Amino acid sequence: MISVLRLNHRKRDKRITTHCALTARAFGADEMVFTGEKDPQIIETIEKVVKKWGGKFKIKYSKNWKKEIKNKKIKVHLTFYGEKLKDKINKLKGKDIQIIIGGEKVPREVYEKADYNISIGNQPHSEVSALALFLYEYNNHKIPENFKDWKIKIIPSKKSKKIKTRQ
Repeated sequence: MISVLRLNHRKRDKRITTHCALTARAFGADEMVFTGEKDPQIIETIEKVVKKWGGKFKIKYSKNWKKEIKNKKIKVHLTFYGEKLKDKINKLKGKDIQIIIGGEKVPREVYEKADYNISIGNQPHSEVSALALFLYEYNNHKIPENFKDWKIKIIPSKKSKKIKTRQ
């Protein structure tokens, strides 16, 4: 089970939070919980994607990130201040994890509560790219291609857009 906890969503960051959820789903996470400002439109958008493109991905809002971080999963905070991904990824593969990604400034308490503070790189970067790279490594360089219950899917093509649909 892979859960993503997106900290401190702000409505002005709607696009980034949505992209975090899309990336989590596309790269194999099971769910994403976001905290901060409540934004039902994000939940609605992602639920439409899941209904159309398939899969069992869940998204929800929580008022309190501290409550969410108390679960029994291994807590992996993605930050550019952490230990190198390549040095820790093999310890995490195949385990139930909670991936924590920031929004605005991440509280010090997150660093302290995390089992691992993992660095994708040691330069400022997007939480979307950090999440994608982490999941790519965690899943042995595999990206899920087939989601159950799809109504639309892409057919790989060299020069055109090809899709397959079903009811």
